[in-house]
Amino acid sequence: MAKIAERIEVTPEVLHGKPHIAGTRVPVDIILGFLADGLTSEEIIKQHYPHIIKEDVLACVRYAKHIVEDEEIYVVQAG
Repeated sequence: MAKIAERIEVTPEVLHGKPHIAGTRVPVDIILGFLADGLTSEEIIKQHYPHIIKEDVLACVRYAKHIVEDEEIYVVQAG
């Protein structure tokens, strides 16, 4: 197991190594997908309680922010 962010870990045996909320089998991308679909953190927690809490949802958002802010995009124009 490797902790890759606060409350987020990667374990090869869990979800094939996808980032998930520590101590659960709830993948980060599922939580981000729920948020993208318009669910509130309270609705997400209600669906997954007691497996996740508000701090877990916020950790997923912080993890995504970190990934995006470190991303570099190079524009390539066809000749």
